Amino acid sequence: MENVLRPLIVLGGSIVLTLVVGWLVDLLLRRADDRHTETPLWGLLRRCRVPLQVALGAALLRGTFRQAEFGVVDEHAAGIGQVLTLVLIGASAWLVVRIATAVVESSYTRYAAATRDPARVRRVRTQVTLIQRIVIAVVGVVAVAAMLLTFPAMRTVGASMLASAGVLGIVAGIAAQSTLGNLFAGLQIAFGDMVRIGDTVVVDGEWGTVEEITLTFLAVRTWDERRITMPVSYFTSKPFENWSRGGVQMTGTVFFHLDHSAPVHEMREKLHDVLRECTAWDGRDWSLAVTDTTPSTMVVRAVVTAKDADDVWTVRCAVREQLIAWLCDRHPYALPRIVTAHAAAPPLEHPEHADLGDGHHRTGRG
Repeated sequence: MENVLRPLIVLGGSIVLTLVVGWLVDLLLRRADDRHTETPLWGLLRRCRVPLQVALGAALLRGTFRQAEFGVVDEHAAGIGQVLTLVLIGASAWLVVRIATAVVESSYTRYAAATRDPARVRRVRTQVTLIQRIVIAVVGVVAVAAMLLTFPAMRTVGASMLASAGVLGIVAGIAAQSTLGNLFAGLQIAFGDMVRIGDTVVVDGEWGTVEEITLTFLAVRTWDERRITMPVSYFTSKPFENWSRGGVQMTGTVFFHLDHSAPVHEMREKLHDVLRECTAWDGRDWSLAVTDTTPSTMVVRAVVTAKDADDVWTVRCAVREQLIAWLCDRHPYALPRIVTAHAAAPPLEHPEHADLGDGHHRTGRG
């Protein structure tokens, strides 16, 4: 009877204690979250319940499974202990990542709520994202290394690896030159405020919004929902347009190629009417002027403003559409025309040459 009760007590006691501790921690965090609604930290920490229970359960079983004195357990004690150790290391790394993520997200949320400048919020968001990825990468590497060191064979290999660490470091540095370059470029972008998540950029002639920044690549979402993925080193080695740098307000232009008889003054008044009815126009500035002429047309430029890149696109399209419709309806003569005429006859030959030809002709006949 004791051979059955002892394993049940060891296993059941560890599971019950794990569940009770997890429930108590979650209860305390829930009460703290209700009392301190100004910070989301306590609510975010509740996500750590599962990895905490896994780590606690693995630790309890790792320390007590030999007390079960069960035949199968005693026969495979080394393997069971190794598995529980690996689970404990993995769960501990999982718990550390969850805690670090909760702290970082809580700090970002509080900063975003207290800051009214969207550019600063996007900058902090970019930095927070990269910090999270760095923490995950570091914790993951440490956890894998700790798991490998639990195997006796790896400890022996580790001594020889440390002896040749200098050579391996040089080889790894040469082999991973591109990866390390992207890694440092990602840190430079995050803390150098070159480009942020949510910025409107133009890269390789493509207009889009920065959607994701990692340690090695950057994703840009174009206006037609395509994703352009490029290494982050591109933004540290080549020029690009950042329309959100220094503020998100934009100025846009619309060009019209019209006949010289176009009523520019009336167009200017119509442009103002169109802008007053356009909700995307921010009211900062507008203008209309003739900027160039050609033998057949003149170039009329309308300048409009908006609060961001999306709205300036909307305003430009509205101005272009409504002014062209207004010209077609009220002033069709102002639209560019192609003047056609009958082809002119070739000029007659010079009279002197004509007489000379006749004389020669007559002489030849005589």
